[in-house]
Parts: sequence; C-alpha cells; structure tokens
Amino acid sequence: QARLVESGGGLVQAGGSTRLSCTVSGNPARIDTMGWYLRPPGGPRELVASYDGRTHYGESVKGRFTISVDKAKKTAYLQMNNLKPQDTAVYYCNAVLSVPKDYGSGFVENVRHDAWGQGTQVTVSA
Repeated sequence: QARLVESGGGLVQAGGSTRLSCTVSGNPARIDTMGWYLRPPGGPRELVASYDGRTHYGESVKGRFTISVDKAKKTAYLQMNNLKPQDTAVYYCNAVLSVPKDYGSGFVENVRHDAWGQGTQVTVSA
C-alpha cells in the first residue's frame, strides 16, 4: 500500500523560509494530485497548495509559497518564504493515487486511494 513520508519544517523566524517534502512510497499506478492542507479539529481541511498538473494555492499563501512536484522521485516540495507567525501549524501532505486492488481470481483493478502523511509542524516565531 502506498504511503506518504514527510520531512522538513521546524522552527523558523518570521520573514524566514523553510521547505517541506513529501514522498510517495510504494508503487502506485498513477499519482493524480499532491498537496498540503491544514486539518483544523472538527472542521474541513483547508488548502495550502496542491498540484494536479496545475498549481492551486490558498489565499493566505499566494505569492509566498510555491509547490513543485518531481514525478520521477514521486516527491512534492513546498517552498515556504516570507513566513509569518500566523503560518504556524501542522501541515499535512495529501496525495490522490491510483493503486492496484486485487479482487482475487486474477482480477486486479486500479482504484482511487486518498493518502495522508503524518503531518509536519512549522512554527514561526515573531
């Protein structure tokens, strides 16, 4: 089963930069989308940035964060510049994958799999 492995983040001063990475382990048939979200308790996920062939950004990070994807490495990167204290959060990597599912009797079909990473803490000090 494909998993996401996250790295990066940590403690950064306001105005500084950091980079998050997210790598898909395993061998999915296809990677459709990769991105990062906030997941506030009890609320819907909030887009930070995603890539599905096109880039998408949350309003608060436009012009400061940049998402890129290296398909050969199955890795997405989130470059976070000009960080502000209000950017402090746990950032969760998400990937929408197509993975093979074995139904038995030799019947295998690719199905959608929505994978989440463990989350990466980014703390921005004033």
